[in-house]
Amino acid sequence: MFPLILVLLCEVNGQRRRPPKKRVTPPPVEPVEPTELPPPLPPGPPSIFPDCPRECFCPPDFPSALYCDSRNLRKVPIIPSRIHYVYLQNNFIEDLPEESFKNATEVRWINLDNNRIKRVDKRVMDKLESLVFLYMEKNHLKEIPGNLPPSLEQLRLSRNRISKISPNAFNKLEHLILLDLHNNELNDAVFNKNTFKGLKNLMQLNLARNILRKMPPGIPTAVYQLFLDKNNITDIPSNYFKDFSNLAFLRLNYNGLTDKGLPKSTFNITNLLVLHLAHNKLTNIPYISPKLEHLYLNDNSIETINGTEICPMSLFSFQGPSSDLDNVPHLRYLRLDGNHLKPPIPLDLMMCFRLLQSVIF
Repeated sequence: MFPLILVLLCEVNGQRRRPPKKRVTPPPVEPVEPTELPPPLPPGPPSIFPDCPRECFCPPDFPSALYCDSRNLRKVPIIPSRIHYVYLQNNFIEDLPEESFKNATEVRWINLDNNRIKRVDKRVMDKLESLVFLYMEKNHLKEIPGNLPPSLEQLRLSRNRISKISPNAFNKLEHLILLDLHNNELNDAVFNKNTFKGLKNLMQLNLARNILRKMPPGIPTAVYQLFLDKNNITDIPSNYFKDFSNLAFLRLNYNGLTDKGLPKSTFNITNLLVLHLAHNKLTNIPYISPKLEHLYLNDNSIETINGTEICPMSLFSFQGPSSDLDNVPHLRYLRLDGNHLKPPIPLDLMMCFRLLQSVIF
């Protein structure tokens, strides 16, 4: 028994005498770039095109395209003269050097979304005589790039820091169809009656998520879609939309519109099909055009509905059964939830808008 106890004591003492294990120090954590980019792609085999930049990909079956997206690039590579489509999104590019675009005279499409570009040298734009689509969303731009090519049809500049538009920024862009400036820092002082001068064929204008308090002046009357959501607009001047004969989609959600700020015939727009007025401060339903098909009035302060008053025509004009539905109001979808209304839906509302297929009450 005594030898066994002695052996156990020796083992315990032996354990105590063992040198402590060295603490493994973890390697220092490398700084993480402030972006949500995927990891860089490994370099692939040499391209069949000798002019293809090593850091990019030139697909053999699409020789006019250059893919340099999501590769952690800090600089724009030299773009070959044969390229029509350039993909440079999701990188860390801060500027566009003239040298990179010296041969890019045939480029029609450039995607520079999600980079860190602060400004664009106008000499770069001079090279891009054939450019049709320019995407520069989610960058650090503070103003509209200057000297944009007249060939441009789509200009997407959302999610930047733009607070300035030079007087002649759009003067030569008579072919521009789409202008997206949402989620910037544009205020009322930026716009005047000549800001959009030259945009004769503009179809879609997006000014949502800025800091506007008033309806911007000088918007091209040929516009087909106008988005002004999430600003601070409280009223619309009388006859503001008088000459907007093509306007079909109008969004004014999340503003501060009140009954007082809407003259009675504000939305008497010839071809208006969809009207968004959700999340405002309205207590009454505004005038509904006979051709309007979708109306969003949810999350306002509406308490009562008088179908006879809001009907764009007299109920007596189509009281009897009729198969001629062209002569009745075209409203098909009406959203009224989030107000202070109580069921049931007024009968005169349904009698007026006979084509209603969905009412969210």
